[in-house]
Amino acid sequence: MKIAIATVQVPFTKGGAEIHATLLKEQLQARGHQADIITIPFKWYPQETLMNCMIMGRMIDLTEVNGERIDMVIAMKFPAYYVQHPNKVLWLLHQHRQAYDLWGTKYGDLHQLPDGEFIRNSIIKNDNQYISEAKRIFTNARNTADRLKKYNHIDAMPLYHPPINHEKLFCREYGDFIFYPSRIDEMKRQRVLVEAARYLTTGASIYIAGSGSEREVGYLHELIDKYKLQGKVTLLGYISEEEKIDYYARCLGVYFGAFDEDYGYITLEAFFSRKPVIVHLDAGGPLEFVEHDLNGYVLDADPKAVAQKIDELYSHKHTAQKLGQFGYESMKNKNISWDNVINRLLAIS
Repeated sequence: MKIAIATVQVPFTKGGAEIHATLLKEQLQARGHQADIITIPFKWYPQETLMNCMIMGRMIDLTEVNGERIDMVIAMKFPAYYVQHPNKVLWLLHQHRQAYDLWGTKYGDLHQLPDGEFIRNSIIKNDNQYISEAKRIFTNARNTADRLKKYNHIDAMPLYHPPINHEKLFCREYGDFIFYPSRIDEMKRQRVLVEAARYLTTGASIYIAGSGSEREVGYLHELIDKYKLQGKVTLLGYISEEEKIDYYARCLGVYFGAFDEDYGYITLEAFFSRKPVIVHLDAGGPLEFVEHDLNGYVLDADPKAVAQKIDELYSHKHTAQKLGQFGYESMKNKNISWDNVINRLLAIS
């Protein structure tokens, strides 16, 4: 089949969503399909531009190209899933969360715009109409499906997929540091982990990898300087995929502090590396995988509580090994594989 993967991207910004689309394309091609990614440039401000992006998503014609029919569209992100196609399938990564769960919160900004209420209502109305056109509706996680049901009253099934290079992830040892690879952002809450370093009583240290908001990176440096944590916290900046695999292999455990995450590759990458994961009670998607005291810890976003568990893992590395092994087994039990994903997207029995 000729399959178009419809998504959006903020120019010069790449993350989990872009990796997701690329992996899907490669897996479809590996099974003999013609697949390509059609990307809409996305900008959410000013408000006129956001509305224009929505119109753009609806106006794209993916029914045929060069006189040849496109057999299927797999749409993934707002507003690319507005596209018209007789065989449209959704594998929803997330909607425009500013109009939904982030509305009125410190993480949102749409409610601050002069016509924010109007734009929000327009998004909800269009989502209700155009998402419902799809032949099948999947999401990347139960958390995403629950949001769709709560706000739009539309049912969807979570469809889990493995992270990039999951077959290369492995465990070399349970070392002396906690690892957190992620885009640096207030919603990812690296600051909680840095604060936790103040309360560590053991020799455990913290490695944070990733680039992102200059404002948030600066804030982390200020915390490190303020509390003299240079010997406890290392900001690695951008690291390569090979370096990331190596840090996973050597770390004691993994922290994933994100607020209400959609899916969260970090949880799965940690478990494929046989490492325990520390998340928070409001983590969202990671809570579909992390079970407290079984394969990790689910805690309040309290630096002291995080520090206590890090110290426990450092002092009892056999516990880290046991939790990490349970995490690895859970990946197999949930059938997180590309064969399962492709079969369900294409409705192959």
